Amino acid sequence: MKANPPVALTIAGSDSGGGAGVEMDLKVFAALGAFGACAVTALTAQNTQGVLGAWEAPSSIVRAQIEAVLDDLPVAAVKTGMLSSESVVEAVAEVLSERFDGPLVVDPVVAAQDGTRLLSDRGIAALIERLLPLATVVTPNLPEAEALSGIRITGRKEAREAAQKLRSQGATWVLVKGGHQRGEVVTDLLVGPDDERAVSSPRIPGGPFHGTGCALSAAVAAHLARGAGAPEAVELSHHFLQRLLRRACALGRGALVLHPGGESATHNTADERQQS
Repeated sequence: MKANPPVALTIAGSDSGGGAGVEMDLKVFAALGAFGACAVTALTAQNTQGVLGAWEAPSSIVRAQIEAVLDDLPVAAVKTGMLSSESVVEAVAEVLSERFDGPLVVDPVVAAQDGTRLLSDRGIAALIERLLPLATVVTPNLPEAEALSGIRITGRKEAREAAQKLRSQGATWVLVKGGHQRGEVVTDLLVGPDDERAVSSPRIPGGPFHGTGCALSAAVAAHLARGAGAPEAVELSHHFLQRLLRRACALGRGALVLHPGGESATHNTADERQQS
């Protein structure tokens, strides 16, 4: 009999355009051989051009979804994305601390690509106080790392300081993503208990791209669910994301979207858009 796939649970908001959030997480889980389950924290009306509206799920419903999954499925890893409010962060942290002791990936979603705020200041404070101490890996981009650490990041030195600050707040590993930096090379910095490493790749031309943070953090969760250690999971996920970026699709009138399930010859890729 074929072995069952590992189960990965995403706790995040829904993206009606399918390019980020729960929808992207589940696609990435499937592409990397994990069975995806989900708890939806918010509904959004959005597409490749931006977020048109967002409606938070009651924290009791978020908790009920997580408990339903944990009651029945052998969850091997969990990732969080958009948590939207202090009450949702508190509910997620509470149920995970009570019911789950496996690897947790925290993608600290503060704002959407178009700048729409997706987590309140009190929500950020709750995330730092309640969720970071549970996290195996935290995956902030540069603005998120600055918001969580209070450190202005201008280079690797400050990125390291921000990562160390988040580790002091309880996270085991911190991955400060370098996509917001300028230059021809993108470098992600991973800082952990006894290791620091930089993972770099040439910047993919084209864009802007939608859903990159969700895809990366979901990939890390999928690899952790399959038994990889944090450094290996991060390195594999970095290169997985680069492959997705190279074949990103111009499906809408806004940002390019990632397609973990494959690519169609009828869609323009990031490289083709750059040449046009």
